Amino acid sequence: MVSRQTIGIAGAGSIGCFVGGMLAANGCRVALLARPRVIAEIEAGGGLRPTSFEGFDQTITHDRFALSENPSIFADAGVVLVTVKSADTAAMAEIIAHHAPSDAVVVSLQNGVGNAAVLRNRLPGRRVLGGMVPFNVIALRAGRFHRATSGDIVIEQDEARTAEKLSVPGLTMRPTGNIDGVQWGKLLLNLNNALNALADLPLRRQLARRPWRQLFADQLAEALAAIKAEGIKPVSPTPIPPAWMPALLRLPDRVFEVLLGRTMKIDPEARSSMWEDLQRGRRTEIDYLQGVITEIAERRGLEAPLSHRIVELIRQAESSGKGSPGLTPEQIRPVN
Repeated sequence: MVSRQTIGIAGAGSIGCFVGGMLAANGCRVALLARPRVIAEIEAGGGLRPTSFEGFDQTITHDRFALSENPSIFADAGVVLVTVKSADTAAMAEIIAHHAPSDAVVVSLQNGVGNAAVLRNRLPGRRVLGGMVPFNVIALRAGRFHRATSGDIVIEQDEARTAEKLSVPGLTMRPTGNIDGVQWGKLLLNLNNALNALADLPLRRQLARRPWRQLFADQLAEALAAIKAEGIKPVSPTPIPPAWMPALLRLPDRVFEVLLGRTMKIDPEARSSMWEDLQRGRRTEIDYLQGVITEIAERRGLEAPLSHRIVELIRQAESSGKGSPGLTPEQIRPVN
């Protein structure tokens, strides 16, 4: 455990606050760079409260971590965990360049597949590691950040054993020698984020319904064709190989429910981060998920009508500012 160094959380939203809270709960020195809204919520709740579907529930009082909108809190950071949205990666890199020590390890714990490359480009000479967070976190107000699904964080392997040193009880971090494959595997799973955001349903209830899973399966089929054309070999964050996923998603409800229970634990009220973005009127990461697939498909001369349609519907929902539109699978499918 990295207990003697300050661990900076660069962009403490839902994931950042949960990760930072778990590290602080285990005695690590944590400094969270957050927006005024998040700071106000944490202060109103009397501290940072990470909770989990597994039963963890602890309030970390203010004296056990640093919290500020001023990036000078990174002045003595040994590690900086980047948890901002993909569109904000370049801007956060500039902040890290000016405020974190030059020998601080920078770890991208973000959705998408290109963030570590952006950080390396903006932070020349620094050690930058890619990472993948498999679980979902819901912001429940008053400083509570609830982990709603299972899985271990995966971090690019390095000689300093950064992943192992950051791993603490309740928040396991594992090293990998193939972070690119792991991130592409997570991107495939994250394609459901938009469907969940458009459905306005808890994840478990959405995945329990075959029409929604068939929609997800058809979207995965488009994505798998696109990345195969690129020569990409994704590594699934679940025990299920990516190539099997479309067929398994199309299974009858009862069969799939058994399969899901064996591969992933999901809180009954869990929803995707993209749903939360729509509800709060924030910009989503659609361009870094479905948008990546449509870009590859266009460049490779492949058809991806469902992915294009989902991008269009999410952008419409962003523009309306009314939260999730609560669509049905039939309303989402492109019209022939």
